[in-house]
Amino acid sequence: MLVGRRRPDALERLADPLGGARELVGELLRALARHLRRHLTGSRGHRLRGRVPRGLRPGLPVLPLVLPLGHGAPSLSSPAVPAATLHIHPTAPLAERALLPGDPGRALMLAQALLEAPKMFNHNRGLWGYTGAAADGEPLTIQSTGMGGPSAAIVLEELATLGLRRGIRVGTCGALAGDLALGALVCATEVLGADGTSRALGASDRQRPDAALTAALREAADRAGAVVSSDLFYEHEHGRAGAWARAGALAVEMEAAALLAVGERRDVRVACLLAVSDGEPGGGRRIGPEDLLTATERLGRVAFAALRG
Repeated sequence: MLVGRRRPDALERLADPLGGARELVGELLRALARHLRRHLTGSRGHRLRGRVPRGLRPGLPVLPLVLPLGHGAPSLSSPAVPAATLHIHPTAPLAERALLPGDPGRALMLAQALLEAPKMFNHNRGLWGYTGAAADGEPLTIQSTGMGGPSAAIVLEELATLGLRRGIRVGTCGALAGDLALGALVCATEVLGADGTSRALGASDRQRPDAALTAALREAADRAGAVVSSDLFYEHEHGRAGAWARAGALAVEMEAAALLAVGERRDVRVACLLAVSDGEPGGGRRIGPEDLLTATERLGRVAFAALRG
């Protein structure tokens, strides 16, 4: 970080338009690699073992995700962007199709697992996004939306302005149905809007994701049915989980309703696929880090197959 006594040295290096900038970017990337190694470390300091997405095994650098400074690479300053994209600052082309995880770390994992030579599409506001060639040779963007409906609505609104046509939310959810296993993939066939964002956008209480994308997701998902979007992560403390389950919702999450509402307004086809990370509210069940990585990779591959179809 550029704070404390290191700040003058960092600024002096930036005065050198090429060498100093490269040195500073190198330091930032090394710090990011250290952070990700800690993120991929299991409880009590034991490193994760087993299947980890390609390029994300602990100890490996993440340098391929950022273009080196030089010819054809983005500069350190924010590029000129359309006035309507105040939060997404593209440094690589946007594909017309995208996976939309909430978590920036999940965007990074999926980019390493699904894209050939991914390039950073956006880093502004910590909303990491990447574009690269997918397995079918066509471009795919993986862009994080942040937590909650307001952030997700901003991101999709700006992606639509930049030309996005199809997107699938790929995230985690808490089970409302007691028989949902941790790590199971849930295809949302309907989204109940218990959030403020979708209501502010004029969406109905029950929204339907894109039919064709949902049909493709449903084939590979473990369960399919209604999910509910809420503004509160710890919603079970407010006693609404039982009511949602009685209304037919299998799981609860935070972004799908807002994404569907924006997609409807901006003519972007949107669907939703979720991995169960938590058991029934108050049940205390939580997926382990290694199983979460496995579920994340499966989540991305199933969603990509639906976009590819």
